[in-house]
Amino acid sequence: MRHRIRQKKLNRTMEHRKALHRNLAQSLFEHGQVKTTVPKAKDLRPFCERLITLAIRVRQRQASGDAAGSLTARRCLHKLLGDRGMIPKEHQEAYDGMSDAARERTMRMPSGRRHRTGEPRGRLAFTAESVTHRLIEKIAPTFEGRAGGYTRLIRLAERRIGDASFLAIVQLVGNEEGPGPLTKSSKTARRKRADARYSMAIKLGKSKPVAKKEVAAESDEALGDE
Repeated sequence: MRHRIRQKKLNRTMEHRKALHRNLAQSLFEHGQVKTTVPKAKDLRPFCERLITLAIRVRQRQASGDAAGSLTARRCLHKLLGDRGMIPKEHQEAYDGMSDAARERTMRMPSGRRHRTGEPRGRLAFTAESVTHRLIEKIAPTFEGRAGGYTRLIRLAERRIGDASFLAIVQLVGNEEGPGPLTKSSKTARRKRADARYSMAIKLGKSKPVAKKEVAAESDEALGDE
C-alpha cells in the first residue's frame, strides 16, 4: 500500500529537504528560473506554487481590509521561504567592491533589521531587497488572475557531469524567453576536459578495428610470400 509516500524524499532528511526547497525557491524568485535535476524540479514546482498562492492571498486580504488575514498569510510565507537579501543586478559589481562593513550597511539597517525594498536609504546608493518583498510586490501581481499553474518545467538535453543526471529548468510562467541563449554558450573547463576524454575514447575505439584489419592484411601477405 502507498503509505507515507506523499512526496519524494530525494534521499535527504526532512530538514535537508526543507532547506533544499527553500534555497531553490529563493533562487527561482530572484532570477526567474533555476536549473536543477529532473526529480528536484518536479518536487520543487508544488512548493513554489504554494508560495505564490500565499503571496496572492496576502495581497487579496490586504486589499479587502483584512489586516489579520494578510499578516497570517505573510507569516506563513516567511516561515516557508525565509527572507534572503538580494542585491539588484545593476549594483552587483559595486557591491562586490565594497568592504565588509559597507556590505553590512547595505544589507541591514542600524537596528539590525534587513532592508526590504531595495531603494536608496540615507547615504546609501542602493540597499538589499527581500525575496518575500519581491514575491509579494512584483511576482504575485502578475498571477492574480490565474488559477494555478504558475511555473513550467523544461527538460534539457544535456546531462550533469559526474553522475549523468537529467537536467531541467523550472521557470516562472510569463517569462516567455527561452531557457538560454540561442547561441552556444561557452564551455567550462570541466566540460572541455570531459569532451576531450570522450573524443579520445571514440578515437581509440575506432582505431582498434583498423589495427586488426591491418594486422590481418599483413599476415595474409606474409602467407602469400611463403
